[in-house]
This record gives sequence, C-alpha cells and structure tokens, in this order.
Amino acid sequence: MRYENVHSKLQTVFPPEQAAVLAEVIHEAYTDLVKTSDFNELKEIVRELSVKMGELAEAQKETQKEVGRLDRALQELAEAQKQSETRLTRLEAVVGELAEAQKRTEQRVEELAEAQRGSEARLTRLEAVVGELAEAQKRTEEELRKLIGEHAETRRQLGGLATTVGYRLEDEAFKALPALLERDHGLVVKGRLTRKFVRDNRGEDIEVNIVGQAERNGRTCTIVGESKSQLSKKDVDAFIRKKLRRLEGVFDDVFPVLVTYMISQPDVEEYARQKGIAVYYSFDF
Repeated sequence: MRYENVHSKLQTVFPPEQAAVLAEVIHEAYTDLVKTSDFNELKEIVRELSVKMGELAEAQKETQKEVGRLDRALQELAEAQKQSETRLTRLEAVVGELAEAQKRTEQRVEELAEAQRGSEARLTRLEAVVGELAEAQKRTEEELRKLIGEHAETRRQLGGLATTVGYRLEDEAFKALPALLERDHGLVVKGRLTRKFVRDNRGEDIEVNIVGQAERNGRTCTIVGESKSQLSKKDVDAFIRKKLRRLEGVFDDVFPVLVTYMISQPDVEEYARQKGIAVYYSFDF
C-alpha cells in the first residue's frame, strides 16, 4: 500500500493536515503488518480504521456545519456591531446637539436673569418716583384745599361786596326813582320805595329789592325792581322768571324796573324795554 495513494484518498474527506497524519499512521501500520505476515489482522485493522475514518469524517462534517453556523453567527454579530456603532455615532451626535442646546439655554437663562435684574432696578427707581409723586400729590391736594378755602372766602367777600354795591345802587335808586318815574312814565310814588320780602303766588317769601306803590291816571300800581352792577340779557330773563312771574296775581298791576351801573351788551336796554321793563343807570341818579 503506497503512502501517496492513501494520502490522496484521505484528502477527499479530511483537510490536508489531517489527511497527511492519517496516511502516515495507516502506512506505518500497514508496513508493520506486512513485515509480520499477519495479513488478516491488517485487514481487520483496516476495516476498523475505515469505520473510524467514516465516523471521523461524519464528525468532521458536523464540525464544519458548526463552524459554518459559527461563521454566520459571527457575521451577524459583526453586522449587529456595525449597526450598534452607527446608532452610537448618531446618539453621540444627538448628545452633542443637546449639550450645545443646553449651553444656549443656560446662556439665555443668564440673559433673562440679567434682564430681570435690570427690570427690578428700574422698578425700584419707578417705585421711588411714584412715592415722590404721591408725596407731591398730597402737597398739591393740601395746597388745593387751601386755595379752595381761600377762593370760597374770596367769593364770600366778593358776594358781600356785590351785595354792598347792589344795596348802594338800590339806596340811590330809592331817592332818585320817584322823580324819574313821574317824569318818564307819569307814575306818582306813594310813600317811599323800599326792599322787603313778599309772599309769591306759590306761598313762598321772596326778596324784592325795590318795591313800592304808585298812581297813574287814577289807578294804583306796584313798582317791582331789581339792581344789577352790570345788566345782561340773562339778568333780564332771570328777573322775569324769578320775580315777575312769581308775583303774578299777587299784585293787580305791576310796573317792572331795573337799575344798573352798565349793560353787558349794546342791545340789552332795548331787549329789556321790549319786554316792558324800564331801565335806569346810576348816572341817571
């Protein structure tokens, strides 16, 4: 049995290294058996060896299958590793972006905090200004109260002065009107002209500044008058509304008269005369 033949056959089943070892073992065993001329034993050995070789070949096939499965598993593991590395790379990128976003957020928070500090400072200054304004307002209100009081006193004094002026004008009218009324309107004053309260047609007492009795053509009439420092159309209307109308029915015949220092408009005197009211000036007295 030649070594080359055995080795060649074994290579069809086993890897080269295993085939070489087996071929050498078989060749040595065959050589030893040939030397002892125990051919039958050699056949038995060869047969057993063939069986073992078959089992070994089958085991080798299973081993190769396992190796194949292991290779595939390793490839799958390698692919999974690549995917893991890809995902890890993406995750690292996302983490980097989050870190940058966090930095920007922290910077923005710091800017907002700084702005808040500025706002608080401005608010503090504003509160101080408002406090000062409130104090100034209090002082202004106090001054205003004083001015109101002074104004009220001034008005009271002016009112008193106006009353005094009015009374002074009326006092002069009491003396001068009898002659003027007789000259201009044929009225003869009986007794004296005066100021007094008269009960009106509502049953209320009203002050009449100039009042007295007079006769004209044998008929008695009542003189009703009022004085104004500066006579206006509004004063004429007020005299009619507040005095003449309220005395309608109280006296049978009323002769109205107004006395003044000056009129407020050129046509005031004509306005009064059109309404049946006689007008006299202080310089007539």
